[in-house]
Amino acid sequence: MLGKTTHTNQLDAFRPQLKQLLSPLHTLVQLAEEVDWVWIEEQLASYYAESGRPSVPVRTIVGMLLLKHLFNESDETVLDRWVENPYWQYFTGEQCFQHQAPFDSTDFPKFRQRVGQEGIEKVLALSVKLHPGAEQEKEVQIAPTVQGKAITARRPPFLLIPSFRRRS
Repeated sequence: MLGKTTHTNQLDAFRPQLKQLLSPLHTLVQLAEEVDWVWIEEQLASYYAESGRPSVPVRTIVGMLLLKHLFNESDETVLDRWVENPYWQYFTGEQCFQHQAPFDSTDFPKFRQRVGQEGIEKVLALSVKLHPGAEQEKEVQIAPTVQGKAITARRPPFLLIPSFRRRS
């Protein structure tokens, strides 16, 4: 059964909404507004049964797959980073900050198996819909930074953030 993302307009006094906390100028906030989530849910609805246990919502798992490829993450690390990043949570349709991953990493291969090659192509078509006319281009440019680099850092990546100086 197709899982649905629950959206309520009711505010929770103890849990502020992510939209109130995040910058509307952030790339992922703007991208979340541009992505046609209804279209992809309609495209993938035929892969789900009418009855049974509800699945992971399509926006959540497709959003995770997009984040996984945008940031070159594995199935496990994308879930770890999702828990600590409110912008990633907003992108995948969450309204309030979550402290646990919405599903297990084993749900990624289950989803890929369920939708097959045709369904994954529909997910890729979603990214093409963000850039109208791109499918007609004769030449596609690929940024070299997308490929993984064979460089090992001596410190974990989160320690590579530049430090800020205190003002006197």
